[in-house]
Amino acid sequence: MGPQTPLLIIIGLVLLIAIWVIATYNILIRLRQQCRESWSGIDTELRRRYDLIPNLVAAVKGYAAHEREVLQAVTEARALAQASTGSPQAQAQAENVLVDGLKQLFAVSENYPNLRASENFLQLQNELANTEDRIQAARRFYNANVRDINTRVEVFPSNTIAGMFGFQKEEFFEVEGAGILAAPGVNVRER
Repeated sequence: MGPQTPLLIIIGLVLLIAIWVIATYNILIRLRQQCRESWSGIDTELRRRYDLIPNLVAAVKGYAAHEREVLQAVTEARALAQASTGSPQAQAQAENVLVDGLKQLFAVSENYPNLRASENFLQLQNELANTEDRIQAARRFYNANVRDINTRVEVFPSNTIAGMFGFQKEEFFEVEGAGILAAPGVNVRER
C-alpha cells in the first residue's frame, strides 16, 4: 500500500457520493415531471366533462324547465370547477361540488320518464359516464405518481437530497363520490 492509496480511497468515496447525489436528484426530477404529466391527464378529462355539462343541462331544461334551482346549481358548480386552477386539493373541493350537483341533476331526471327515454339525454349520460371512468383512471395514475415522489421525498437517505434541492411533497387528488355517475341500466321485461 503506497502513500497515495488513502487519497485514492477518499477520491473514490467522494465520486461515489457525487454519483449518488446526481442519480437521486435526477430520480426526483423525473418523478416530479411524471406528476405534472399525469395531472395534465386529469385536467384533460375534467375539461371534457365541463364541455358535456352544458349539453346535459340543456337536455334536462327541455323536459324539466321548472327545476331551475338544480340546473342553476350545476351551471354554477361547473363554472367554479372550471375556474379552479389551484392545488389538487382545491380542485378536488370544486369537483366535489360539481359531482354533488350532477347527482341532483340525475335524481331530478328520474322524475321525468320522457327525459330518461330521450335519445339525446341517454347519449349524454353515457358519454358522461365514460368520461367519469376516464377521470378515475387518470386520478389513479396521478395518485400513484404522487405516492412515488412523496415516498422519495420522505425516506432516508433521498430525503436529504430532496431537502437540499427544495423538493416538496405533492398533493393527492381525491374526489368524494367519484364514479357515482354511472351509465343508465337497461331494463328488460319478460313477457
